[in-house]
Amino acid sequence: MSLAIENVTVRFGGVTPLDDVSFTFEPGVCGIIGPNGAGKTTLFNVLSGFALPVAGSVTMAGEALLAIAPHRRATWGLRRTFQQEQVIRTLSVWDNARLGADHTGASTTEVQAALDYVGLTGLDRPGSRLTMLERRLVEVARCVIGAPRLVLLDEPAAGLDPAESAQLLELITGIPGRFGALVLLVDHDMDLVRAACGTVAVLDFGKRIAFGPTAEVLGSAAVRRAYLGVEE
Repeated sequence: MSLAIENVTVRFGGVTPLDDVSFTFEPGVCGIIGPNGAGKTTLFNVLSGFALPVAGSVTMAGEALLAIAPHRRATWGLRRTFQQEQVIRTLSVWDNARLGADHTGASTTEVQAALDYVGLTGLDRPGSRLTMLERRLVEVARCVIGAPRLVLLDEPAAGLDPAESAQLLELITGIPGRFGALVLLVDHDMDLVRAACGTVAVLDFGKRIAFGPTAEVLGSAAVRRAYLGVEE
């Protein structure tokens, strides 16, 4: 199931964080990169219903995503993490993961399968006693509960060391094959993006500046100037 984002524009007063942006993401893991303030999180907010575009459309599997009420997009199959992890400190691993089933109708078996997938089965500690990696894994578990279609990962590797990022990479790349979801990954860890993503989109000041195979995009002069700060 491809995801078609067509001519999406978002304005907040005199600011245009997304300006006539179009991408078509094919199944698998796809990346969205760009400097701070480029519009990456705004695009995620459009997809998840937190921001309303003034123009444009988003379709997936023939369905108009923007026509679905924000609170129903989880039932439809949209999952998301945020830059700041959202694990509740007073709840156990199981109860934190189970929050991912609240709006999906997922079964206890599906919650258990998600915890098995991320390797947290049997971990009986509250969120306050989890490591950063464990908290990130709880969030990934929530994303794969209940037949996900579209998984949005917003800087999931933030705060992780290289070994932990490698563990996260294995889980991210396994999601499409195991659960059938298209994954969109936003992260500043270029090693993670390069290893995980077959396709990468680049935003700068709300505009599309590049889109295509990851190696080709990351090697382009325009991207190196805008995002990597390299002058050719």
